[in-house]
Amino acid sequence: MTSVDSPRRFHTKIGVRWSDMDVFQHINHARMVTLLEEARIPWLFEDDRPTKNLRAGCVLVDLHVQYKGQLRHEDTPLDVSMWIERLRAVDFTIGYEVRASGTAQDSPASVLATTQMAAFDIDTQRLRRLSEAERAYLSEWK
Repeated sequence: MTSVDSPRRFHTKIGVRWSDMDVFQHINHARMVTLLEEARIPWLFEDDRPTKNLRAGCVLVDLHVQYKGQLRHEDTPLDVSMWIERLRAVDFTIGYEVRASGTAQDSPASVLATTQMAAFDIDTQRLRRLSEAERAYLSEWK
């Protein structure tokens, strides 16, 4: 299930697997990075999106994750909201807030994160400029 809020944020629910947990019974830090990836796929890479070409060539350039509170298996599905923090010619930065299921949107997020993504041409192995359609779509989420 996905939704859009104002200001423009894309919301999606991501299920927590038992294997995402660590020995301390909260979501493992490395698994959180995977959950963030799973959250951005329906927003940016589905066939009906103007950004679908990013699916064929997009690389992660930078990643920052801040853990503000614990998330556990029983907090599933996690509510992940995303937006564009910065948009440039070849790259863009996504902001994330992750909350436990049922947590109010105005409450502090348990996880704050950013990922910088760059458009990439697989054939030439070089960065490429974002298309006008990609830039227009991403601009809607600033």
